[in-house]
Amino acid sequence: MKRKTFALLSGMLLFVSLPAEAAAPPFDTPAPVAFMKDLSSGAILYAKNPDLRMPPASMAKMMTVYVAFDLVRKGELKLDAMATVRPETWKRWHGPAAGSTMFLSPGEQVSVANLLFGIVTLSGNDACVVLAEHISGTEEAFVALMNRRAKEMGLTNSHFGTSNGWPDGGVTYVSARDLATLAEKTIEEHPKLYKTFYSRPSFTWGKTMGSGQAITQANRDPLLGRVAGADGLKTGHTEEAGYGFTGSAEQNGRRLVMVLSGLTSFNQRVEQSVSFMNWGFRAWQSKPVAPKGRKVQTAEVQLGDAREVGLVAPKDLVVTVPAGLGSDLKSRVVYQGPIKAPFKKGDHIADLVVSGPDMAPQKLPLVADRDVGTAGFFDRMMAGLRWLFGLA
Repeated sequence: MKRKTFALLSGMLLFVSLPAEAAAPPFDTPAPVAFMKDLSSGAILYAKNPDLRMPPASMAKMMTVYVAFDLVRKGELKLDAMATVRPETWKRWHGPAAGSTMFLSPGEQVSVANLLFGIVTLSGNDACVVLAEHISGTEEAFVALMNRRAKEMGLTNSHFGTSNGWPDGGVTYVSARDLATLAEKTIEEHPKLYKTFYSRPSFTWGKTMGSGQAITQANRDPLLGRVAGADGLKTGHTEEAGYGFTGSAEQNGRRLVMVLSGLTSFNQRVEQSVSFMNWGFRAWQSKPVAPKGRKVQTAEVQLGDAREVGLVAPKDLVVTVPAGLGSDLKSRVVYQGPIKAPFKKGDHIADLVVSGPDMAPQKLPLVADRDVGTAGFFDRMMAGLRWLFGLA
């Protein structure tokens, strides 16, 4: 099949098969790993060692939360279900050497919802294991579920050995690109659960020894209260991994996801996270391309019960361009054509490729505007005759 291209706006462009990676305005960070994606357009705004395998520390807990969210959505896990803290689990994850804690008590009954708050807001290592054991019986069985879901999600540079990201000799690793994908799927597939659990500034659980005062801990998310629209996701820190953060914020309909890893201090993580996210919103802007449902072009159909199909925008299509870039954008439709029938209304069958000065091409999906079935015998015979006589 030949690749069909159709110019939509002025000028002719050479189509280049590239990911949606825009030419970045200048930005520098001491973080050895950094990544940013604009979810509104799919454009990658920044990529520094994005596929390097690295220890995630507590950012691995995002996968535990995603698995739980998925089970809640399917009705297989109830937020009000009560989990019991096994004494053995409490003993393993109690004390300063066990890292961040929710301050659970042995034998305590805790709801799934409160365990999720304990994981997301407090980064509780104990909460992760209690939730894992409640869902799958053992942490090992839950980790196997994490890895199955990661594979299904396309996280090609990630593997999990624990439910909480505790150092395990390199068994657990992720990449920045995979963390961004995990964040994106969490936000887009579970919007209500994401909004409920990921932006809480603090959470109270447990009591101090002696006085019995309630223990309130703040969310370590460095963007909350510092960047407008910030609402997640997860920090991480171990000596092995350094200080890292996977974050997201939404402003004026634009949602960005960012990842930083390998920073040297808590304060540097705050400074770099805020600076990085502000750069994403200020140095870039969105430009509308086509509203949801608009027919952008038609495409030829091969051996179908229709000879052509409309190509429409499945959602409001936008591109992300450097701030101040003018309106000199050029677009063209690209597909392997003629498109072979059958296919269904809403199937992704073509792409709209948008280019402009100082930006790499960005590729946006187009879908079929109706079902097209396979041609009958007479139609196939006529198509063959048209091809034979050069009339196709």
